[in-house]
Amino acid sequence: MAERDPTRRATLAFGLGAAALVVVRPARADAARRDAAIRAFTGGAEARAGRITLDLPPLVENGNAAPVTVTVESPMTEADHVRRIALVNERNPEAEVFTARLGPRSGRATLSTRIRLADTQRITALAELSDGTFWQDSADVIVTLAACVEG
Repeated sequence: MAERDPTRRATLAFGLGAAALVVVRPARADAARRDAAIRAFTGGAEARAGRITLDLPPLVENGNAAPVTVTVESPMTEADHVRRIALVNERNPEAEVFTARLGPRSGRATLSTRIRLADTQRITALAELSDGTFWQDSADVIVTLAACVEG
């Protein structure tokens, strides 16, 4: 019975390990890019869960027009209102989808629009309130037909 070449086995193991690294690494890099966009919006402050709701379908057939609604619980008075709302993502060419400025005269802190999605990813909505606190909500979305793909 012939003995296997240890060099071949090591090369094969290295190749499999490198392939796994290529598959896992982009997801980690994408989340890091989204987290950096969150830190830029909050100035490094903690964004807590609650007070903001991100409404996004879990499955989007066409990434060219994904409906999204962001709602923030706020009385929208001079003393207590939403200053900014932002939407960030992991996989689009730009991490920041949009930032909207609001004030007490906005009436309600609700935004609805359609966005382009490059791929299946996590979307995060952020809100800055007049008291300086930050709030966030996230949703995972599966995109069957991607948009925003650089080619």
